[in-house]
Amino acid sequence: MNTIDRSQLLSELRALAGQAGAGARADTVRLDNKLGGLPTSATPGVNGVQQFGNLFSQALDNVSSLQQQSSALQTRVELGDKSVSLVQAMVASQKSSIAFQATVQVRNRLVAAYQDIMNMPI
Repeated sequence: MNTIDRSQLLSELRALAGQAGAGARADTVRLDNKLGGLPTSATPGVNGVQQFGNLFSQALDNVSSLQQQSSALQTRVELGDKSVSLVQAMVASQKSSIAFQATVQVRNRLVAAYQDIMNMPI
């Protein structure tokens, strides 16, 4: 079972959201091995877009995994499994909630950046 460093994921998602919101290009992208071990430098262009797409896809997969783990723990608590405590289920629920909220914020920033670019005069 892969564990996710929540603070690392959130900081990387916030950094990407800030870059997208400001319209800035990133010269480097630092990734934790848990998020896929992509190269640490991204060249502008198609390769950078593919790396961003891979990073975002992996982040979504991690959020989905957290939600599935949370759901499984909640079900086990509801069924009376003594090996799972209510605290474990609540912590897993909060982790998945925070990860989902961060993902929604990144999406909102990306949509806002896209709209800003589309509204620019040519």
